[in-house]
Amino acid sequence: MSFVPHTREEIQQMLKAIGVSAVEDLFKEIRPQLRAKSFNIPEGKSEFETVEIMKNLAAKNSTNLINFLGAGFYDHYIPAAVDALASRGEFYTAYTPYQPECSQGWLQAIYEYQTAICELTGLDVSNASLYDGGTALYEAMMMAIKITNRKKIIVDSGVNFIYRQMLYTYTSNLAIEFIETPVVHGQSCRAEIYKHLDDKTAAVIVQNPNFFGAIDDFSDIVEQAHAKGALAISSVYPLSLGLLKTPAEMGIDIATGEGQSLGLPLSFGGPYLGFMAARSDYMRRMPGRIAGATIDKDGKKGYVLTLQAREQHIRREKATSNICSNEALCALRAVIYLSLLGKEGLKELARTNFQNAEYAKTLLDKVKGVEVKRSSPTFNEFTLCLSRNAEEVVTQMQKKGFIAGFPVGRFYKQMPNYLVVSVTEKRTKEEIEDFVENIEGVLCV
Repeated sequence: MSFVPHTREEIQQMLKAIGVSAVEDLFKEIRPQLRAKSFNIPEGKSEFETVEIMKNLAAKNSTNLINFLGAGFYDHYIPAAVDALASRGEFYTAYTPYQPECSQGWLQAIYEYQTAICELTGLDVSNASLYDGGTALYEAMMMAIKITNRKKIIVDSGVNFIYRQMLYTYTSNLAIEFIETPVVHGQSCRAEIYKHLDDKTAAVIVQNPNFFGAIDDFSDIVEQAHAKGALAISSVYPLSLGLLKTPAEMGIDIATGEGQSLGLPLSFGGPYLGFMAARSDYMRRMPGRIAGATIDKDGKKGYVLTLQAREQHIRREKATSNICSNEALCALRAVIYLSLLGKEGLKELARTNFQNAEYAKTLLDKVKGVEVKRSSPTFNEFTLCLSRNAEEVVTQMQKKGFIAGFPVGRFYKQMPNYLVVSVTEKRTKEEIEDFVENIEGVLCV
């Protein structure tokens, strides 16, 4: 049985054994203003009591709200087979598969995942996954800086605000020049991008659909970027590629995105999945790991980790990134999900998302106090301008059983009345009609 001190004498013995005279000495490295005033730790409880406490806490969450929230993370249906297969012991308990002699199943799964991402984006090569959509975009930007040996980045302000903040936070101690260009009527402002695009630019970063849900074709921007020797990077919503022009068709050099919509639950914020695909010219600049197919000495097909060092930190300043792990289980869910859908299933799913959103827009057009922004085409997400503060509307709608969308004013202070609404395949006709009826009631109060 382990020793648990109770008396002052026992505590003093322990302190003496570790070379300090008082408990306060253990916290001397923490500034006084940051220290807890006291430690009010309750008595220990049994397993049963602890489970009951956690159940009661969980019951305080509203789990039956009808979800129209997006802004980068979406409420999509996940087939039961995804959970069943990803939960198998062979996958669920395994870590990063280093050794090909004992990890052929995992390595093949990653190889198939990479293939699926390449098929989805139209690009040549994908890595074994990254942490999430924001870190994937950061890694793509750092690739561009190393490839071009330049340090100026043009970022379209239609790129998700969270991703942009991640770019600035990760590079706060680096000498990188960021230029943010505005969105005009939902679209990237070409004039501003071209004004700042020069022979010092490493990359132009865009998003499709962008934060406001607007769809764009960046082929012209890509052409101008390439003319200046810069790369074009796009963050994409993977399910939209069932309908939209792929990054490769636009000439994009590196495509990244958040893979949560590919079979991962929302789960209060993670774990999620960052994916990345690029042109073959940049394969050796990609971060993380790449699984490759090969032939063994007996002529049998096998799978290995290839091109990258096992641990990036061993290479120090020569490392392509500081990524030293991967999101293999999340990537597995993504490839299972895409395999279950298939090419035609992905197209059908994308069409359903688009049609549901268009139906919602048609109904919302008739509501007094709602202006549906229609300057750009959209996929399953669109922007509303309301007659009231969007935060207040969201709060009122929650009381009526809806997560009404994302209040744009949280990220864009000059747009307090704007609301971004997402309509996925999970939203039924009746739910959409109820949503519109309730938002009309809230706005008329």
